[in-house]
Amino acid sequence: MSMSVYAAIAWVFAATGVAMLPMRRQFPPGIVLLIAAPFLIIWLGLDFGWLVGVGASAAFLSMFRNPIRYYWRKWSGRADPTPDPDPEARQ
Repeated sequence: MSMSVYAAIAWVFAATGVAMLPMRRQFPPGIVLLIAAPFLIIWLGLDFGWLVGVGASAAFLSMFRNPIRYYWRKWSGRADPTPDPDPEARQ
C-alpha cells in the first residue's frame, strides 16, 4: 500500500477522534485537519489518479460543508445569517 493511503487512514482516525471531543475542544485539532486535508487529497490524486482525487474532494466537502460555508461567508464579507429558532411562531 502507498504511504498516501496510510496517511489518509491516519487522517480518518484523527477526524473520528476529534469528532468525539466536546464541541469546545474540537476547534484547534479540527482546523489542523481542515488545513491538512487538501494536501492529502492532492497526494492521493497524484498517486491514484484524478478520479480518486475528485472522490476525496467530494467526501471532504461533504464532511466540512458547514465550516467551509461559514468561512466563505466571513471572507467574502457577507453577514452570517442566524437561523430562525422557531419559524412556526411567526404564523
